[in-house]
Amino acid sequence: MLERLTLRNERLLAEIVPQIGGGLARLDWLDGDQARPLLRGLPPEVNDTPLPGQLACFPLLPWSNRMAPSGFAFEGQRHVPAPNRAGEPCPIHGDGWQQPWRVAAHHDASLTLSLDRWDAAPFAYTAELHYILDKDALVVELSVRNAGRSALPFGIGLHPWMPDPQGARLEAGANSVWMAGPDKLPLMRQDIPPEWRFDSPAPLPQNGVDNVFEGWHGAARVTWPQRGLALEVQADMDYFILYVPPGRDFFCFEPVDHPINAHNLPGYPGLTVLAPGANLRRRCVFRGAAL
Repeated sequence: MLERLTLRNERLLAEIVPQIGGGLARLDWLDGDQARPLLRGLPPEVNDTPLPGQLACFPLLPWSNRMAPSGFAFEGQRHVPAPNRAGEPCPIHGDGWQQPWRVAAHHDASLTLSLDRWDAAPFAYTAELHYILDKDALVVELSVRNAGRSALPFGIGLHPWMPDPQGARLEAGANSVWMAGPDKLPLMRQDIPPEWRFDSPAPLPQNGVDNVFEGWHGAARVTWPQRGLALEVQADMDYFILYVPPGRDFFCFEPVDHPINAHNLPGYPGLTVLAPGANLRRRCVFRGAAL
């Protein structure tokens, strides 16, 4: 039986499934007796073990998105994480999303989860994940501590799944975008093409996009005018990944603190080198509103 832990206040309903990557099963806006999804929810009839990709959101650590299959070099040593998703040659999203998390504390409007990956390689770490309802907002705080014997570059992100891409409008300013090759790893950074600019509210590109945007100011807003809902995203991160698969009923706006394959880009952009015992913490706020 799938364990769903509930957080609720007057405005929001959140469900968390600790054993499935510590992820969110749903985040709904409460309008009287009606619950309307701000994130794409896991259907309530699902009791078997879902895939993380069926959830409303899951954490990304100790890095986000794809890393080259050859791994990365750091301080004279090469580290090669194993591929971790069927049919995908690149190791992807770290491994926190594939682990059962432990419940450390659960109250009506807050939940704390923890994860111990002492024996993982090459990234040995411990992590904490806090979900807090604060009026019309869900605050997500994610931290990771290097539990290994050597310093390594760590990164953090979140992977929310949002409904109704055809009806959504996105506002999220950025300075540049990384273009990718057939392996979906970045090739070059360039100016954002007009059809991918979201400095002011704009519809999502219907021919698809799966790229990382750089120079984000940490605030975004998704509106669904026909649904009468809006979702603001605020994060202490400088990048976002926008994934809009053509013809699907969802899209992803992922706050992350580094570009794709940052471990193989000059200077490890966005990553934080953690000495043994050092911590990295990020915060993201999802704020709902009725239009």
